[in-house]
Amino acid sequence: MTQHAEVVSTDILILGSGGAGLFAALHAHQADPSLDITVAVKGLLGKCGCTRMVQGGYNVALAEGDSPERHFMDTITGGKWLPDQELAWTLVNTAVERIHELENELGCFFDRNADGTLHQKAFAGQTFDRTVHKGDLTGIEIINRLAEQVWARKIKRLEEHRAIELIPSSDGASIAGVLMIDLRTGQYRLVRAKAILLATGGGPTMYKFHTPSGDKSCDGLAMALRAGLGLRDMEMVQFHPTGLLAGSDTRMTGTVLEEGLRGAGGYLLNGNHERFMHNVDPRGERATRDVVSRGIYAEMRAGRTTPNGGVYIQMDHLGPANVRKQFKGMVERCADCGFDLAGGLVEVVPTAHYMMGGVVFKPDCSTALQGLFAAGEDTGGVHGANRLGGNGVANSTVFGGIAGDSMAKWVQGRLLVEYDTGKVEQAIQAAERPFKQPAGDLHALRERLAECMWDDAGIVRDKAGLNRAACSLDILHEDLLGMGVADGDRAYNLTWQDWLNMDSLIHVSKAIVHAALAREDSRGAHFREDFPDVHDIENSWFSVIRLQEGILQLARQPVVFTRVFPGESILENEELVSDKT
Repeated sequence: MTQHAEVVSTDILILGSGGAGLFAALHAHQADPSLDITVAVKGLLGKCGCTRMVQGGYNVALAEGDSPERHFMDTITGGKWLPDQELAWTLVNTAVERIHELENELGCFFDRNADGTLHQKAFAGQTFDRTVHKGDLTGIEIINRLAEQVWARKIKRLEEHRAIELIPSSDGASIAGVLMIDLRTGQYRLVRAKAILLATGGGPTMYKFHTPSGDKSCDGLAMALRAGLGLRDMEMVQFHPTGLLAGSDTRMTGTVLEEGLRGAGGYLLNGNHERFMHNVDPRGERATRDVVSRGIYAEMRAGRTTPNGGVYIQMDHLGPANVRKQFKGMVERCADCGFDLAGGLVEVVPTAHYMMGGVVFKPDCSTALQGLFAAGEDTGGVHGANRLGGNGVANSTVFGGIAGDSMAKWVQGRLLVEYDTGKVEQAIQAAERPFKQPAGDLHALRERLAECMWDDAGIVRDKAGLNRAACSLDILHEDLLGMGVADGDRAYNLTWQDWLNMDSLIHVSKAIVHAALAREDSRGAHFREDFPDVHDIENSWFSVIRLQEGILQLARQPVVFTRVFPGESILENEELVSDKT
């Protein structure tokens, strides 16, 4: 049966409805209310995506004694001198503007101090308590308010639409549209647009333990690879130290117990009920996420584990009543799985949480493909080798708003460009492949991927393991391409969607492993047991992966220290830095 795509058009197409996508929609609409703006989302707008799942909060320099310069230095040193300093500078300065926008224009209610100022709590790896929050469920507050504002405007929605391919113009000079699948009917739909935002979010769900929801499958990064775009820092996958460990029979395993628990003074205990983090780092449980994750992993490898194979988090020394008040959402989450966070011990395990790597982009959110913009976790360069907790939602909202402004300017006076019909046909044929193959055990394939990435490309890496992972991924991909789905009905065919998820995850996993093999030193989230030292920070480079004729190619590009050099600090000369900007 030949499949065809229905063709529709819009001025601006936004892929994703997290903080980046919704802020982009609102900013573009504010810049020009006459624009035809469409938000496409895999699930339901306001009810899916990673921003909604944010618990901890939003980093912003507001309090007396803090400053954007101090936030900048924390971001650069936390990222092990790999961040793009102009992107980081944009983040910390625009975050101040954005938090006021969230409160005063969009209606977010954040927690406050007795004097009426915003309450800011401690997060690991920072020199100041700067994390604004709404209890421990900040993301729900932000997304609910953003969604309400989008619904109140004439912004179109394509819900339950999965993007499967970025379609170039007929001359290859720019982007022309995106091929999608309407999950409700299985119909292919080509959405033509003058400007397109890639804001689908990352989501390292290729790992055995992971925080994002199962529908997150790195589709945006996989599409960017196939479109020839460069992905930077792909070896940098962040593991959150404290994912709930509730056994293999529940999807709650892997979900985050937020960083504020450790920031408030929570203890980590091994299976022998001993604290161990001060043996790893003088900051103890408040060290950066990469350090704490490796500390826990070392206890696991040594066999000093809890019944389910992890470690414990303990909060009762802070007062059970205080813990229940301060961390209501976390206490309830643990109670749902039979744990008493306030008064007992809860089992935790490091869990794949965030991808620092992504599409190479500029501070105005433009990319190398004309007309394509990117923001949020689909992008690389903001965080370098390590993301500070609380910088993620700041990243998505800051650059989402910038992308909306940039796209509104870009589309002025432009016409839709002709699209490459051959690329559309190729993409449809690729998506139809599983209907032409014998059905197989897709779940078993997914388990093999999870074990491969966790064991050989996870928290601690070495050359032998990474080479083993590369071979395993090639075999997995070959097995997937020879495997089909039993049901030929395309409407709400979840097995088909799982097949497409696997295809995206394997593509991106290969990029992670390829970049990890190339970096023969340890930096932030990337720890090579065979190269444990940090090498030559003054001559730091970042990796850029491209897919060329079906083969991954890696280039090393020098980090340009535009504002501060390793070993120095702008805090010694804040006035001079302010004058420069």
